[in-house]
Amino acid sequence: QRPLSPLRNPTQLPSQRLTEAGQREPVSELAELEAEIVPLRHLLAARERRCVELKRKLDLTALVGLRQHLPKSWREVQVSNAHEKQKTTAALFAMGSAICGKLADMKKSATFRSSEGNADMMMDSIFDSSLTHGEEINTVTSGNGCGES
Repeated sequence: QRPLSPLRNPTQLPSQRLTEAGQREPVSELAELEAEIVPLRHLLAARERRCVELKRKLDLTALVGLRQHLPKSWREVQVSNAHEKQKTTAALFAMGSAICGKLADMKKSATFRSSEGNADMMMDSIFDSSLTHGEEINTVTSGNGCGES
């Protein structure tokens, strides 16, 4: 027996079913659209690579910014005297703010979101497989320490 195609759904009323001639047009349009999508995907991938190259060239990556701000903030902490509590507190706050800001920028990046999605899918599959084997999983709630959770 031949598998049913989506265009030949037996639950449709006879007036809703497409004729052979009526099927040709949507099938042809679908093929054209799929043929257009492939080069657009390649173009988008090339543009994204170029964007990353330009950001790298301009030192706009989050890690570069973090590397620049962290030593400066740490130097401020090191040169402050223990007696100047306010200055030390301000320096530590500035360093923490810089780190949190850069981590937030990294979290918003497409690369992080992609890897975060992959990690979520992996954890979901581990959690689901553990439940099917009768194991108990202890979950830990965590925040990022930057005022967000």
